[in-house]
Order: sequence, then structure tokens, then C-alpha cells
Amino acid sequence: MKQINTFACMLIMATTVFSTACENDNINPYDYVNNNNQDNNNQGSTDAIKTSFAEYPIGSLVWTKDTTLTESIEIPEGTSLYIEPGVTVTCKAEVQVPIEIVVLGNLYCMGTAEKPVVFTSDDKKPEAWGGIICGYNSEEVVLNHVEIAYAGATPTENSISFQRKLFKTTIDGGVPAFHFCNVNGKFVIANSFFHDAYNDLTYFTGGNAVIVNSIFADCGNKTDGGEAINVKAGCKFDVANNIIYNACTNAFKLSNAGNSEVIPLTEMTVYNNTVVDCGWRRAKNTKGGSVWVEKAAKPIFVNNLIYDSRFGLKQPKQDGADMEHSRLTPNYYFASTETGVKQMEKGASLGIWFDTDIKSGVAGQLDPLFENFKQSSNMNINCESDDVEKGAPLAFDKAWNFDVKAESPARSGGVTDFARLFPNGIPFFGMKKVVFLDNNNDQNYYFTAPLPSARFGATM
Repeated sequence: MKQINTFACMLIMATTVFSTACENDNINPYDYVNNNNQDNNNQGSTDAIKTSFAEYPIGSLVWTKDTTLTESIEIPEGTSLYIEPGVTVTCKAEVQVPIEIVVLGNLYCMGTAEKPVVFTSDDKKPEAWGGIICGYNSEEVVLNHVEIAYAGATPTENSISFQRKLFKTTIDGGVPAFHFCNVNGKFVIANSFFHDAYNDLTYFTGGNAVIVNSIFADCGNKTDGGEAINVKAGCKFDVANNIIYNACTNAFKLSNAGNSEVIPLTEMTVYNNTVVDCGWRRAKNTKGGSVWVEKAAKPIFVNNLIYDSRFGLKQPKQDGADMEHSRLTPNYYFASTETGVKQMEKGASLGIWFDTDIKSGVAGQLDPLFENFKQSSNMNINCESDDVEKGAPLAFDKAWNFDVKAESPARSGGVTDFARLFPNGIPFFGMKKVVFLDNNNDQNYYFTAPLPSARFGATM
């Protein structure tokens, strides 16, 4: 293991304005940012955002070129790493201790639509490397136009995350692709693509966040499970306009586990997301489905479109959702098979039923009519194999379009009478040092979730 500031050959220490920062033609990582701290209705304001050059804070670390990691790295407390647009970070798979990127300080992955920041492995297989694991004092993480793939390796006793007790205190399974745990810290996931992880794609035990406009696909294994977005106590999130496809256990696990006097209860608004083909590999596990709520969690969970997932909204027999303070309807549930209809009908085991939800009463009823999606021809919602011939979902195809057609019944029926937790966005102080032609250099930059839409599901 090395601390990241010893990688002199890969990093540039910022003591002055970076001349190397001009090597990229279009350093504009802020294309989702509401830079004037006003409500935005959809994708954020970009009109006034034009870069001249980037000036990073003194003492920063900057990656401007592709990097191959052969061992784990650690960003120390008080240090910020900036990764510029188009950089690919490749983690070697055949190493004794799985590679982890441990963020004790701050991380800013500043991709663009044309030039995303990519974290991948050299063998392109799940469980090839660990993930991005943040420390208890990590203050800010920005993942904007980022791709994170093939993570989830099981740590060893020599792994940084294990030694610092950041995620695992016993060696009993893989780490998530991204983990954040500082209840006073903040992060954003925007316009990003998480896929092919062996365990959870994301796992949170604290923090303030906006998670928007992102895709979470193909995660988990049939033995140990894996959620796309796994939330415990200490979190305050706006989660909107995301696609979740083929999560082994659940798309969302919403929990107040870990609650104590020093950990605040989680608050979440989860709205206008699309969930497809989730839970199918956990047929012998009562949790496997689309959404699991437990430990007195009290989210706003509305306007979400659940498509061919093993169950609807579920909770344990005891210590389930805080029904008095939650808002869990309306949502849209579609099943193309009779098995799917039965497993989410009124009275289904552990299911949470609301008459105000929209649900298929028979197979194929109320098809939301995706613009472009290919379901497995012999889809088996309770399949426990990765074999497509036995009914497993197809691998995610980036050409798919999960927006719904103009004639879709999912175009109406949602609600807008609720407030986002961060209506003015979340400011990220580490981004204000970038010099803009049309902006004040002392201004902070804000990521904001879109306003709720009265339709169901995400718009990409």
C-alpha cells in the first residue's frame, strides 16, 4: 500500500496554477451544476459556464493522464485528488491484495459526457478490484460523468479499508464499488454508470448527497446478494432520475440500521427512478425484489417505475418501515408474467400494499412501453442462475432507452406535492477554485436534483 502523494510519476502537486491542466481541450466538469444556487427543473444550468483554465487549490493532486494501478492507494486527510476529463484508471486484477482507492481526504472525478472518467480492471471481470472506499472524515466526493466497473473484491487483512475499519471488520465478503460513511460529509453521483460489481454497487453509512441521472446495472451474486443503492442510518439523500437494472437482491435497500445517539436517522426522497429486472437471483431469500425498507426508515418513495422485478415494496415482519412518517405511494409496478403479478399482489408475503399504486392485475397489463428495451425471451423472475437460457436477464445494453413512449400509461398519475431535501442543491467547496470566464472565483458550485415529475420513472 502507498499513500497517494508518493506517486510522483503519476501525480502533479499543485503549488501554482496548472499549466498541464490546459492539456485537455474542454475542461468543463460542471455541466450538471446549478452554479447560481437556484432551483433547476431538469438538468441544471450551463449557460454561464465557460472555462478559461483550471486553478486547483494549493496542495492538490491532479491526474491528467490514464493510470494503471498495481497496488492500493490512499488519499490522505486534508488532501484532494482531482481527476480530469477522459482519464481511465485501470486496476490490475492479478495482485495479492485487491486494489482499493481509499479516500480519507476528498475526490473530484470531473468527467464530461464526451470524456467520462473511467475506473475499470485489466481483465474486465467482476470482483477484479475492490472499489472507492471513503474514510470517516472524507468531506467531499464528486462523481460526475464517471464509469465504475468490475469492483467488489473481498479485502484481505492487508487491505487498507480493512485495516482502517472503513467497511469490513471481518473478512466475509466483498466491498462495494463506492462507499461513503461521513455523516457530516457530502457527495454527488451524477450522470454516471456503475456496472458489473460482485457485491453492492453503492453502500452508505452516512453523508449528504444528490444521486441523479445515473445508471446502476448488473450487480451482485446469487450467494451473497448485492444491492444497487444500499442506505443505512446517518444519510440525507435526494435520489432521482436513475435507472437500476438487474440488481441481484434489491434496487434499493432503505434502512436505519446503525442508529445511535451520534448517528442521525436517515432522510431520503427517492422519486422518478426506473427499476428493471431486480431480485431474480434470490428466489430462496425473502428480501430479493425491488425495494426493501426496514429499521424504521421513513423515506419519501414515490413516482418510481418498477418493471418485472421479483416483488414490489417489501419490509420484514418486525422492525419494518416507519409507516406513520413515510410516504411510499404512488408507484408504478408492471409484471409481464403471472408469477410476477402474484408475487406483488395484495397479501403477498412481506409486501406493503397501497390502493393508490398502479399495478398489473394480470400478466402484461399496463405495460409502460419503454422506447427501446429487450427483455429475455424466456424471462424467469425467480431464476437463480446467470444463464440467459434459463431465464436470466440479458446483460445491460447501453443502446436501451428506458424513457416511456408518448402513449404510455406511466406518463401520468405521479405526485409533485413534496419537497426535496436539498432544493437549492449541495455546495462543493473544493470546486470553486476553478477559474471561469463568466463567474466569480469565490462562488461555490451546487449539484441539485431535478424537480419531481407527475409521471412515473426516469427520463434519460
